[in-house]
Amino acid sequence: MDREMAEEYELNEIDDTLHGSVGSRLSLFARELKSRRSSSWHGSSALRLPKNLYDNLVIHPNGRWYRIWANMMFLWSIYSTFFTPFEFSFFRGLPKQLLDLECVQLVFLTDVAVQFFLAYRDAHTYRMVYDKRRIALRYIKGSFALDVLGCFPWDAIYKVTGRMEVVRYLVWLRLYRARKIMAFFKKMEKDIRVSYLLTRIVKLITVELYCTHTAACVFYYLATTLPPARESGTWIGSLTLGDARYINFREIDLLTRYITSLYLAIVTMATVGYGDIHAVNTREMVFTVVYISFSILLSAYLIGNMTALIVKGSKTERFRDKMTDLIRYMNRNRLGSGIRSQVKAHLMLQYESSYTRDRVVDDIPVAVRSKMSQTLYLDMVSRVGLFRGCSDDFLSQIVVKLHEEFFLPGEVILEQGTVVDQIYIVAHGCLEEVATGKDGSEEIISELRPYDIVGDVAVICNIPQPYTVRVCELCSLLRIDRQSLTSILQIYIKDNGQILSNLLKGKEAESKGKQLESDLTYLLAKQESELVLGVNNAAYHGDLFRLKSLISAGADPSKSDYDAYCCTARI
Repeated sequence: MDREMAEEYELNEIDDTLHGSVGSRLSLFARELKSRRSSSWHGSSALRLPKNLYDNLVIHPNGRWYRIWANMMFLWSIYSTFFTPFEFSFFRGLPKQLLDLECVQLVFLTDVAVQFFLAYRDAHTYRMVYDKRRIALRYIKGSFALDVLGCFPWDAIYKVTGRMEVVRYLVWLRLYRARKIMAFFKKMEKDIRVSYLLTRIVKLITVELYCTHTAACVFYYLATTLPPARESGTWIGSLTLGDARYINFREIDLLTRYITSLYLAIVTMATVGYGDIHAVNTREMVFTVVYISFSILLSAYLIGNMTALIVKGSKTERFRDKMTDLIRYMNRNRLGSGIRSQVKAHLMLQYESSYTRDRVVDDIPVAVRSKMSQTLYLDMVSRVGLFRGCSDDFLSQIVVKLHEEFFLPGEVILEQGTVVDQIYIVAHGCLEEVATGKDGSEEIISELRPYDIVGDVAVICNIPQPYTVRVCELCSLLRIDRQSLTSILQIYIKDNGQILSNLLKGKEAESKGKQLESDLTYLLAKQESELVLGVNNAAYHGDLFRLKSLISAGADPSKSDYDAYCCTARI
């Protein structure tokens, strides 16, 4: 099953007495590494790693060594994201030991090379892609250009090009690495082993610190880009705090200059305005206006998120609570690892695909939902072989009862030999029918594509499911249960016979042998005899309304029942 889900939500260490955490993060990480080394990965052909994976030097994103590398790149991304504004603004007079950190760009250049060999999960099929050509093309079309430009030594290029100030602005391209930090927090928010409240608070503090840090650097940059003769007319050049004068601020140590800039950024963002530090020229005033306008939005963002944390009820938090309860239930009942992985992966898929029709239109009136269903599904249902030739009224009733569901690769939809009470129509994706022998061997019978249907034989003929149906790639299926289908068929009797005829004539029916053909022939004969019996019974009691409805449904009034009576004779 999907190893990514199994690794993110480890079950064996969950304690029912804990709420949202599992104790020490370090000890949990050590236990994870131990369990991953001893675990095996089973799944369908769509999920297995290719045998020549390591020969082709393709890296799996959930591999142990790549996860270590990704964590290291996350730490370096924090450094790069915070150091870039500092390096840009404090470049003049920056200590040599800090300038030597430019060699760190080689680490990010190495990560660029790693991305050309990193497998990825296709967003449409949800399959892992190991083809190096597709991996390279995807990366080149994506973030390759920005990643490479961020590795350029722009400070050295700045000096070589005659100190053109516009060249140094390109160093801000390195802020693109902040996406690794955002991805880390997004992952931690869904990880039930880490406190959601703590994760969100740390994220909000990080956002606030980074904004004030960047503003402090820009304030200092505005003061250092004026000619030396005009530096006294800047916010820091004209500053006097107690007995300290900053007219020669370049001679002051770096830490004091940075703290002074950070102080200005914080009091400006908080709009405290003590009056000791303020803008003194037009450039500084313009930036202060823009910065305060931005700080209003940032304050609203921070307050809104803190309020949401107190009130609770966010989508992510509901997902975490449901996942925690589910894991405790599975631990308590000691369910197998395969079942647990499938359950967790399916719950994760529900979280990510929460905008299906069933979830969005729950509060809409039934009549409106019926029209929406016909618009969405009627064309697809009419193209399904099982419903070919059925009346429009019958199809309209079918689409109202449909429910859209998503399934991950490797999930078993229907298992061979089980009693089935659901029928699925393939709307998107690919499935496979697999016959399992007595010795456990598997044989792929057929592939199922859009407009194919599964579970029809087992439900209509009331027999065990003949084959296992398994997902090959991310699938969208339309489900209708046996009870809903039966209730509709009881009203549309003529369409019931059409469905049985379609099932008997279908290519799938021919591949399942004489026994299925015999069952379908029996059902057709049984339905015909019930119609004749119903017609004669209606004629005997003089129920003309029911008699007309049965005849319109396809009943033949000239046929006789088991007593050799026909409708005409009784009339």
